Amino acid sequence: MFDENYMWRCLQLAKLGESYVSPNPMVGAVLEYNGKIIGEGYHHKFGEAHAEPNAIKSVVDKELLKLSTLYVNLEPCSHFGKTPPCADLIVRSGISRVVIGTLDPNPKVSGRGQKILQDAGIEVITGVLEKESRELNKRFFTFQEKKRPYVMLKWAQTLDGFIDLKRKDVSELPLQISNAITRQLTHKIRSQNQSILVGANTVMLDNPSLTVRNWSGKSPVRVVFDRNGNIPEHFHVLNNQVNTIVLTSKPKPKTERIEYVHLDAQTNNIEFVLQKIYERNIHSVLVEGGARLINSFINSGLWDEANVEVSNQILGNGITAPEIKIPPCNFKLIENHKWLYYKRI
Repeated sequence: MFDENYMWRCLQLAKLGESYVSPNPMVGAVLEYNGKIIGEGYHHKFGEAHAEPNAIKSVVDKELLKLSTLYVNLEPCSHFGKTPPCADLIVRSGISRVVIGTLDPNPKVSGRGQKILQDAGIEVITGVLEKESRELNKRFFTFQEKKRPYVMLKWAQTLDGFIDLKRKDVSELPLQISNAITRQLTHKIRSQNQSILVGANTVMLDNPSLTVRNWSGKSPVRVVFDRNGNIPEHFHVLNNQVNTIVLTSKPKPKTERIEYVHLDAQTNNIEFVLQKIYERNIHSVLVEGGARLINSFINSGLWDEANVEVSNQILGNGITAPEIKIPPCNFKLIENHKWLYYKRI
């Protein structure tokens, strides 16, 4: 027997590591004895202890471990990485039963952690809240199973379908669509993704920083299309403050935090950039570029979800917003702005 409530607690704990554990998955663990939680933990930060050792360490009376059940939303690891294998630690701790949300798709683990536990005589139950466990780590699963980063699209538009005024350069101020709350939410989304992608036109018009400022968390790796090498060196994306990848036909020597990747004229931009992101072990990319770049992802079918903010503004004329030809899965109102959520199945 098992109680799903403990797995829900694992998921709740796991999410506390969001924005800090990537490229590792978010994992939470709970130790239950006689209907009570005697220990719990989660993976706090990449390179630090995983959820299982944190949970085991938190137990005051270690003698209770052999009588307890460990709940964990992802299969315990079985290989040496930044930390020792969690499966071996569980065996040494004498825990008699382990309940797992979902198996790990990483070939280095994928069933091996489960086998180590079972070979040691530990009862293992898998697939408890599996859908929810996979959704929590959708970026990690997409990266492992589809061999590409998870692609999230994001833009804001007026009620009549425009994302900006028609402007010539950075001297002309952009249309302000988002409000204070939705701007904060955008920065939260940035912190949830390992990279952020824009085109040269967006950079030339907006000179954006593409960093996390209105939320807690790491700034994503900046990925910029600059085919012709037009972005001035004094622009924010080239300030060496955040790791940045520039895709260009005119590459320059690598600096401390800027990598230039050669972009051939015949290259399929979308597949090429996703491959380069994947090769660098980056599990997700937030596409915040202009309409043309976002439409390229939509038309190629290489996207996983989209977040679209719709204000009450009527512009009448401007840059037409991207279009997704499926209904949104969900929406909510934020300070009179609609926030539409799309998911590609």
